[in-house]
Amino acid sequence: MSTAPATLKIDGSYGEGGGQILRSALTLSALLGRPIRLEKIRTRRRQPGLRPQHLTAVRAVAQICDAELDGDALDSRSLTFVPRCPPQAGHYCFDVQDAAQGGSAGAVSLILQAVLLPLALARGDSTIVLHGGTHVAWSPPVHYLQEIYLPILARLGVQAAVELERWGWYPRGGGQVTCRVEGLGAPATIRPLSPLCLTERRGLRHITGISATSNLPDHIGQRQRDRAVKLLRSHGFKPEMEIVDAPSPGPGTCVFLRAEFKGAVAGFTGYGRLRKPAEKVAEEAARAFLAYQRSGGAVDRYLADQLILPLALASGESSFTTGKVTEHLRTNAWLVEQFLPVQVAIGDDRRVWVRPE
Repeated sequence: MSTAPATLKIDGSYGEGGGQILRSALTLSALLGRPIRLEKIRTRRRQPGLRPQHLTAVRAVAQICDAELDGDALDSRSLTFVPRCPPQAGHYCFDVQDAAQGGSAGAVSLILQAVLLPLALARGDSTIVLHGGTHVAWSPPVHYLQEIYLPILARLGVQAAVELERWGWYPRGGGQVTCRVEGLGAPATIRPLSPLCLTERRGLRHITGISATSNLPDHIGQRQRDRAVKLLRSHGFKPEMEIVDAPSPGPGTCVFLRAEFKGAVAGFTGYGRLRKPAEKVAEEAARAFLAYQRSGGAVDRYLADQLILPLALASGESSFTTGKVTEHLRTNAWLVEQFLPVQVAIGDDRRVWVRPE
């Protein structure tokens, strides 16, 4: 006679203690059918507990595995999540505004990352339509998903594509993306993904980028582009940058850079805000690239923590080097070890190993 798996209790304040630990726990709970109880969710943040984008992620993952919920409310600092079936492929639509009073620029990229792996391992293909913030601070922009995150996941066996239909900036949001995911039809317990070795970053092929603005004077996009190009050229690089007039219900601006090397690709973003000079937006992205370039790591600091979870589902040992070991990386390493028989080791040389036991 089979018994239900025991509820795994997770301290949501561990390590980085932010929304990432919540999203990763939801993903693994759905994939493994493991009930979880999260406590102290985002307790050290200025606005602790579940904010609209976190609550949207909770309800989104719950919908795809018919999970029983307790504590799914704004500002809640504890949550019980009990999956009642394996992740189900289908057509889904999630709007951050549904979890907020009025508009919200909650990051659709973070919500997508919570549901992507469960749907990628489901039986059948899925379409996910997401409404909210597409280019907002403290989250990867949709361009990062399209040009960095998903191409790397494709090397592991995850096939997904994202289409940006409308941009959404802070504070209004109103963006829309559509993601199409090919289901592998393989349970996570058989380790269906391929391992990855990404330890060397060889010669730079090119740097491309965009200077994007919505509902702002044309000179802002031009100033952003000019400053990014000038700064990068002063360090010997030859970037190719495009000015983009981004369709959106609200104003906003960003610079996104993509650096492609032989065997590696990395992305860097600068976001605008009220009274922040256009030149500072450009410098934010360009200096992030320059820091990565000096580090010698193959994986940028943002991709490093996002790789831990899919690599924990790979069939063999994976390794990569990163420009910086962040608290986000250490937290995700700890979390996957709570769910799976896997060891994550982080060396002094910023090399990371993910080893199935």
